[in-house]
Amino acid sequence: MNFDSWLLFASIALVATLTPGPAVLLVSTHSVSFGTKYSIATMLGNVSGLFVMSLLSVLGLSAIILHSAPIFLTVKLLGACYLIFLGVKIWRKGLGLNAVPTAEKSIVPRRPNLMKLYANGLLVALTNPKAIAFTTALFPQFIQADRPMLPQFSILIMTFMFLSFVCLLGFAMMAERAKMGSARIRMSGFAGKAFGGAFIGSGLFLATVTQDV
Repeated sequence: MNFDSWLLFASIALVATLTPGPAVLLVSTHSVSFGTKYSIATMLGNVSGLFVMSLLSVLGLSAIILHSAPIFLTVKLLGACYLIFLGVKIWRKGLGLNAVPTAEKSIVPRRPNLMKLYANGLLVALTNPKAIAFTTALFPQFIQADRPMLPQFSILIMTFMFLSFVCLLGFAMMAERAKMGSARIRMSGFAGKAFGGAFIGSGLFLATVTQDV
């Protein structure tokens, strides 16, 4: 793979990772709730899911998922239901923004289950039909069949995962910074409803995705 091909791939992948979607929403929510350092577990789960989908794409298996109506419908509905479930949970329980240390008293923030955050990120990645369609369409375009596949795949997937992680980290840091302002003006309830509603909306939208994504 020459540098020009890699640069084109990186540019396309960067635009895709900068486009807000379920992964950005999930990481931002976890960053607001627990802090950026804990949301890194969610990011690692998401890039792990991207690795799996990219591998399936190179092997040609994701094309089978994308073009098989029963399998595609199952993946789509699982993803939609999971996002709606997360949305309802956040809507009801909020984001925990009230637990902000003040000058009068210090509150020790709750420590989340890192494996649970990782699993959340992994499931959101693996059940997103648009992500499956993206990797299916993108990776084969940059894999040259007459050259060793492993080095090419390694370069492409490492680039994709790195860009995804960096972009998610940026969104997480912005979300945590926004949390401070919203917490000071006591908007915890509103933020919970906003994030919860966004998850529910994403789930409903995902349920309408067709196989020609």
